[in-house]
Amino acid sequence: MNKERPIPRHQWDEIDDDSIKALSKEEMDALRKAKPLNFRLMNSWWIVLSQVVLTLIIASACFVFSNQADKSVYTSSALVGGLIGFFPSALFLMRLEVAKKNVKSGPGGYLAAVVSGEFIKILVTILLFIGFALKQPDLKWIPLLVTYLATLKCYLLVWFWK
Repeated sequence: MNKERPIPRHQWDEIDDDSIKALSKEEMDALRKAKPLNFRLMNSWWIVLSQVVLTLIIASACFVFSNQADKSVYTSSALVGGLIGFFPSALFLMRLEVAKKNVKSGPGGYLAAVVSGEFIKILVTILLFIGFALKQPDLKWIPLLVTYLATLKCYLLVWFWK
């Protein structure tokens, strides 16, 4: 009584190799001229700037909506969360800028810069969390983490905005 059910096929299973066409340089140039908005590049520093602006907005909201006794603690916690979010991103971008200016480096060197920059970003993020937790034990973790997570989501916001 073990009947075999057909395996569901997806739309992408139906694509054959004949429907995919590699474009020549001239065809790509024509496509770029026809649809320039689809090919514009995004400046990564806009992401860091949006992270800073979002940090200031959330810190301002914490300042306005917290009670008088906790205003400075909630505001500084939000600022610290934003700093932990945008400072490592800025370091990562600076690492990539240095790699771009190194003319001796090829694609492998740039890939190494991306990997090392990401390692620096993760390491600095962990060190900042540990450092602020040890040096400022009175920080409020809810505004800190909310601001930190909001700065992480700036990547998506800028991407959708593009």
